Amino acid sequence: MDNDLTEKANEYIQKMPSLPTSVSKVLEVCNDPKLSPADLNYVISLDPVLVGRVLKLINSAYYGMDKRVTSLVRAIIMLGINTVKNLALSSTVMSHLSSKRDPKGLSMQGFWQHSLCVGVTAKLLAQQRGVNPKLVEEYFTCGLLHDIGKIPLNTILSKEYLVTVKKADDLQISLSKAEEDTLGINHCTMGSLIVDAWKLQGAVGDVIMHHHTDYQGQYKDILYTVAVANWFASFKGIGFSGNRYPENPSYEIWGDLGLRQEALFDLISVVNKELEKARIFLRI
Repeated sequence: MDNDLTEKANEYIQKMPSLPTSVSKVLEVCNDPKLSPADLNYVISLDPVLVGRVLKLINSAYYGMDKRVTSLVRAIIMLGINTVKNLALSSTVMSHLSSKRDPKGLSMQGFWQHSLCVGVTAKLLAQQRGVNPKLVEEYFTCGLLHDIGKIPLNTILSKEYLVTVKKADDLQISLSKAEEDTLGINHCTMGSLIVDAWKLQGAVGDVIMHHHTDYQGQYKDILYTVAVANWFASFKGIGFSGNRYPENPSYEIWGDLGLRQEALFDLISVVNKELEKARIFLRI
């Protein structure tokens, strides 16, 4: 990465708004195995905006509640601590990184549509494979946020990123490869700066930084699932993240997850149905 890009990247990260104290505290307290719904309710309740976001999402068609939920603690009990934690994180990150200005390189509407599809597909795959219901929301959040490293590149290097996306198309290579060839950095490396700035530890941080690398860490199942979901969303052209020629996940990834491409394509109608419900995330 040249000095000019390094300077622009650091300037972007420094100007980026910090995560609200309430969200940082939510992430911190959720690491405590003794945490109770009342404890989480107390932390989130300190931020009325966050309470509003979480309740809006919980009462959306995506979660399909029979009756409207007006009590945050009731929502935590019904959906679980992990789900509410991930709702707080994903809604805040999206609001902080969304912009009314649409850079030339990549349409942000297409970007978030792609990201949403990856999250929905990753969650469906987790459910299909029998992952603990308390953990499946983590798959959605990691899928939703996996590509946020593209946002600084797309914002601070709008013209250059347009050239990069075009190069990926012209040479029929992955966007990650085109980024490295053209800019000297890819979106995973740029994402690591956001992860460090916001202290996004755990699965979501690892997925943002390593979803295009050979990863053998403790969140391998989540990362591999997101990698497959990412390939699927790009291959099917749902939304657009600049990657029309995604690299097929390795045999190891397919084998570890016990998945076949054919079975994945059978999910398309379910993905589209769930994607429609999940569009609430684009309006928070």
